[in-house]
Amino acid sequence: MDDKRYLQRLISEGEHQQQDFKYRVSDARKLARSVSAFANTDGGRLLIGVRDDGHMSGVRSEEEIYMMHQAAYRYCRPEASIKFDTYHVEGRTIVIATVPPSERRPVCALDDDDRPRAYIRIADENIVASPVHLAMWHDSQNARGTMMTYTDTVRQLLDTLGDKHFTLNQIVRLSRIPRPKVITLLARLVRFGIVECHYRDQQFLFSLCEE
Repeated sequence: MDDKRYLQRLISEGEHQQQDFKYRVSDARKLARSVSAFANTDGGRLLIGVRDDGHMSGVRSEEEIYMMHQAAYRYCRPEASIKFDTYHVEGRTIVIATVPPSERRPVCALDDDDRPRAYIRIADENIVASPVHLAMWHDSQNARGTMMTYTDTVRQLLDTLGDKHFTLNQIVRLSRIPRPKVITLLARLVRFGIVECHYRDQQFLFSLCEE
């Protein structure tokens, strides 16, 4: 399969959880958010030099290629693993940046003030990770995170959820359990498949898993 047919096949999929189009690279920090989101979720690829409508416009300069490297190696903490492949179609250069899922989560992108912020990929969007996601990643690297004890506090949290969907702040308010404890418990309950996390109307909602 030649470069053109291969790229057309990828572009026909559109943007989704594991694919994003970038018309041009003008801000390495912004690109780092996509790298962070892919690394923290299921991995993915950035088709750089492709417009949102799928038109292949091509990468315009060596500076854009330089900024791609900057996004992964300067503006991600820890550095993200990324592979660049170059394709040539009708005089245009398209770069595919492939980001595998990271084993060292969270991979954070540095904002304009050099503050690290972790992202996750949901459908075709890069979303700032919730405190529960951060706790889940921390938990997964901690031996204690492999255990779940059914305490009175856990029961209180589950009773609060009932059959409804609540934000983190709502759960803290309704359960009257300290916020750090709620975050820790929700992270563990999600990991153990007892609670689900949904993203709806630009907020994370938590509910009991359906049996």
